[in-house]
Amino acid sequence: MPANRGAGGHFRASSLPLREDLGMIAPFTFATVDRLRFGRGVAAEASDVVARRGERVLLVHGRSTARAAWLVEALDARGLLAQTYACTAEPDLDMLLAALDVAREARADCVVALGGGAAVDLGKAVAALAPAAGAPLDHLEVVGAGRPLEAEPLPFVALPTTAGTGAEMTRNAVIGVPEHRRKVSLRDERMLADVALVDPALTDGCPRAVTLASGLDALVQVIEPYCSTRANPLTDAICRPAIPMALDALPRLMEDEDAEARDRMAWVSVAGGIALANSGLGVIHGLAGPIGGMTSASHGAICGALLPHGLRANLRALGRTGRLDEVERLIAGRFGGIDGLERWMHDSGLPRLSALGVRAADHVALAEAALGSSSMRANPAPLNQRAVAAILADAG
Repeated sequence: MPANRGAGGHFRASSLPLREDLGMIAPFTFATVDRLRFGRGVAAEASDVVARRGERVLLVHGRSTARAAWLVEALDARGLLAQTYACTAEPDLDMLLAALDVAREARADCVVALGGGAAVDLGKAVAALAPAAGAPLDHLEVVGAGRPLEAEPLPFVALPTTAGTGAEMTRNAVIGVPEHRRKVSLRDERMLADVALVDPALTDGCPRAVTLASGLDALVQVIEPYCSTRANPLTDAICRPAIPMALDALPRLMEDEDAEARDRMAWVSVAGGIALANSGLGVIHGLAGPIGGMTSASHGAICGALLPHGLRANLRALGRTGRLDEVERLIAGRFGGIDGLERWMHDSGLPRLSALGVRAADHVALAEAALGSSSMRANPAPLNQRAVAAILADAG
């Protein structure tokens, strides 16, 4: 049994290799949601939490209206006026405009999101923009003006039903803009949720393919901030134990439904959201945004397909020292190495990039777009267009 495993073959946080980082601690800022409630059963508190923040509620939920019925009933029982809006795909500008119309017509004074990362991002964007006088493009990055919010967002409560994006903990919402074939962020520190209710029971029974793709996204989102040039002592403390936790829990969920593993992946997702909001990401997410704007593939599947190749590219650029080498050793402890992780992902059903709609003819344009993304600013290695395009070719 590898040295970094405890009884029963599960990783222990205390078994992570420790480093002696010498030198001064650089100044940093740390921001997160006003209140996080984590644990099985906390979703039952939702109606009480919402009632303290508004009376006319817009409830953004995922594709299934039936899965949101319990919360609609709980809000109704508290005498709250709940208007629902279904987020049926990863949100784009048209969906955001339609949801804003519903929120304003209902005179919503609070927004609740119950669903995966797409629903949470849409709810977060509606809460941010419903009080705004201008258009969403006034505030969207890259393809819009990127202006700060002028008005205070509506109160926002998030209840995630997948363990992946950590969107309940972040200060941005990702919105597709089909006209530009890009996914871009609406970003403002005031977009952090008033309350995140993270109940792992809401993820129980999540379909296998969604569990795999979202779980790999969660893994990427604790690896990239840990290796980021903007990592700080607080995000280190969050990410370090979460990496082996994900490497252990996700394979268990691919074998069988496991409540303990669901709990652990829910925490990894939270950890990734906190970390990326404070330390940034890297080349995997730098590429995932443009790919998501060009294809209909899920964000988690894209990040998973890129993971081993982004790690190898950064290792080639930096050499086998420091944090990336530490991450590689952790992966080796569970999968025998990055090659083993890649085989396991695809054997478990994760598509390669070509199956997700990425064409070789688009590699150069995607690499250029990634190099201009905000995620690349914190990548641990300076990668050029050729190196980034090679990641796409290897992941194809």
